[in-house]
Formats: sequence, structure tokens, C-alpha cells
Amino acid sequence: MRKRKCALLVLAVAVAPLVFFSPMKTAASEAATFSDIRDKLVSQYDFEEIDGSLKELFPDEQLDFKETLMGILSGDLDFSLQLLGELAADQLGYAFQSSRSNLIHMLLIALLAAVFSNFSKVFQSRQISDISFYGLYLLLIALAISSFEAVVNWVRGGIEALTAFMGVFCPLYFLAVSVAKGSATSVAFYHLVLFLIFLTEVVILNFLLPMLHIYMIVRVLNYLSDEDYLSKFAELIEMAVSWLLKTVLACIVGLNVIQGLISPAIDTVKRSVITRSAEAIPGIGDAIGGMAEVAIGTAVLVKNGIGMAGAVISIALCVVPLAQVACIVLLYKLAAAIIQPVSDKRIVGCIETVGEGCRMLLGVIFTTGFLFLLTIVVVAAVTGNV
Repeated sequence: MRKRKCALLVLAVAVAPLVFFSPMKTAASEAATFSDIRDKLVSQYDFEEIDGSLKELFPDEQLDFKETLMGILSGDLDFSLQLLGELAADQLGYAFQSSRSNLIHMLLIALLAAVFSNFSKVFQSRQISDISFYGLYLLLIALAISSFEAVVNWVRGGIEALTAFMGVFCPLYFLAVSVAKGSATSVAFYHLVLFLIFLTEVVILNFLLPMLHIYMIVRVLNYLSDEDYLSKFAELIEMAVSWLLKTVLACIVGLNVIQGLISPAIDTVKRSVITRSAEAIPGIGDAIGGMAEVAIGTAVLVKNGIGMAGAVISIALCVVPLAQVACIVLLYKLAAAIIQPVSDKRIVGCIETVGEGCRMLLGVIFTTGFLFLLTIVVVAAVTGNV
């Protein structure tokens, strides 16, 4: 990484004199010269690994990271918006098709349960009505858990895709940060992102998602009886999940703020010593200072472009599970509202529980995506000064 950083700096400084020593430059020639510097600097980065990851994550879209980066650097964001719109529309349709069968079965069971509940007086014994109800409710529990399991797999796949992309994106991005700002900032934030990936895998994938499984089971079992025997336990799990997400968010925000205050200041001091010493050389000091400013400015522009391209792809990866889970939440909330006037409250509660569990999964996806995006934005902000 150190050799690549030196090569990029040497390239930027080597081509920068064109800006200062070409006679009578017009605005068009200055723009062309700047574009040449930018293109030569971009060509030094290796996008092969990240392109391979994009082919696995988006097999149908055929994304090319360098093309996305050059479009962003030229101010063209239409492709990014079109990608996000297509992904959201496709996933909404996929989520509806996937959940339609289970949802229809659950609505039919709710209607049958309403029939047994409303005509229970026809039976000579109340036990026959209760046994029929419990039989239908057990079928409803199986369908509810099956639906929730499918949504959890969507969420797990989306988070794993996001962490896999960040694992190949961070070396490229923080190499650009090292060239634009310095090694102290690059190393500090790189370690922070690695810690965030580890935290996501350990806390969210291996702890929070199993806790939401338990929450779902406790909630549906609570409606087996007319009394609330397990409602407080379910509220305890919900509170623990909420507090844990907020704690992780607060820790990552705090670490970003601390790193943003210390590491960039160290690199700024180091760079100031070098540039001021060069500018003090009689005769050529001003020219060297100007060349360094152009080189660093170009490196900052490329770094910000790489960061924005990574942010767009991260949002696209989050849009996939967000659209799927949001569709499921709306469908099950709507189903609970439709059957509430005619069906038993326990049946309504069971169907609503699926929507509540998916709503909590929605919060998990949003928080995870926000943590990675926040880190990219903070790095871009604290390293944006030339």
C-alpha cells in the first residue's frame, strides 16, 4: 500500500506542472489538463477485485466500478438513481410474490377460525370449538414462523452482502484517503471499518437475529391463551434489541468523531511541514507549492468520487432487503387490519406479530446500513480540505 501511495503521489506531481508552465492557457485547455491529471490518477487504482465482487452481488446489472466512478466525477448521477429505482421496484415485486401464498393461507385460516368462534354455541361442548381453534392456530403459527424465517434470511443475506462489499471496497477507498490526506487518517479509519464489520457479524448476525427469532416465537405462543402470560417477556426482548442497536450506533458515532478530530490533524501537520519547507526554496518554491496544491486537490476529488461510488453501491445493497421487508410489513399490517372486525383477537395478534417482527428487522437493516454510510461520509468530510 505504501509503494502504491508513493507512485500515485509521484504521478500527480509529475503531471501537475502542465497547469503552471503551459503558456496562455484558455479555460478549455485548463479543463482538459485537469481531466488528464484526474484520468491518469484514476488509472493507477486497481478495480479488479471490487468489480469481481460487484458481478457476484449484482449479476443482472453488470456494474463496473470505474465507469460508475467516472460518471460521478463528471457529475452524472442518472445511472445511480436509475439503479436504485430498478432495484426497489424489482424487490417489491419479488417480496409480494414470495409472501403471497403464505399470506393467503393465513387469511383463510383466520376466516375459518372466525367461523368456529362465532358459531361455537352450535356445539354441545365448548371443548370441540376450542380444539378446532387450537388446531387452526397451530397451523397459523407454522405459517407465521415460516414467513418470518424467509424474511430473516433476506435480511441476513443483505447484511452479509454489505459486509462483503465493504471488505473489498475499504482497501481501495483508504488507499485513496492515504494519497489525499495521509497514512494516519487512512489507517485509523480502516481499522474502524474492520471493527465495524466484525461488530456487524458478531452482534447483529449472530446475536440480534436469533433474539428476534425468540421474540417472534414468544409473541405467537403468548396468543395461545386469552391471558397475557408472555407479553412482558416479549417486551423485554424488544427493549433489549432496541437498546443494543442504539448502543452500537452511539459507539460507532463516537469513534468516528474521535478519529475525525485526531488523525486528520496529525496528517495536516505532517503535510504542512513538507509543503512549507518546499515553498521556502528560493526561486522554485512557489511553483512547487502550486504543483503540490493541484496534486492534492486532484487526489481529494478522486477520493471523494470513490467514496460516493461506494456509498451509492452500499445504498443499493441496503435497498434490496429494505424494499422486501417493508413490503412484508405493510402486507401483514394490512391483513391484520382487514380481519380484525371478524376474527378472534388472538388470530389477529398472531398475524400482526409477523408484521411487528419484520418492522424490527427493518430497523436492524437501516441501522447497519447507516453505520457504514456514516463512516464513509465522515471520512470524506474530515479529509476534504486541500
